[in-house]
Parts: sequence; structure tokens; C-alpha cells
Amino acid sequence: MKVVYEAANLIDAHLVRHALEAEEIPVFLRGEQLLGGMGELPLFGVVAVCVPDVVFPQAQAIVTALPLTQGEAGEADDDLLQGHEGWMPA
Repeated sequence: MKVVYEAANLIDAHLVRHALEAEEIPVFLRGEQLLGGMGELPLFGVVAVCVPDVVFPQAQAIVTALPLTQGEAGEADDDLLQGHEGWMPA
């Protein structure tokens, strides 16, 4: 098994998992069970999406095509607030 994606959180890991499983690629989420034991402290790099070695190139192409990263933090928020000057979300 090779790691095809290091997830920032469980939601990202499951989004990648479902995209890969839709293409009939078997997926294993490493570290998913550890999230409940972390308590209030955030840990990074705990959840990884793993695939068999033989399908790694195909899986990597699928993950690369997914819109998981929006660039620098805040860029996506700036796009959403465009035209709403003076308005701040709660």
C-alpha cells in the first residue's frame, strides 16, 4: 500500500476515498481510528489515504484532479465575499 493523499481532516479523507472508490480503486484510510483518541489537541498528518501499489499512478491522477486545495488560505473566502463590502459573516 502507498499513501496517495495525506488528509488535513477526516472529511477530506472521505472525499478522496469516495472519489477513488467511484473509480473502483480499493482504499484504506490509515489513522482514521486514532482521531477519537486525540482529545482536544489537533494533530496533523494522522489520516492518510492508501491504495495498492499497482493502482497508485491511476489513483494519484484522480487525487490531483480533485479540487481539494483552494490556494492560499483566505482566497476562497475573498471570492465568496466579492461584492459584499462591509458585510461580515457571523
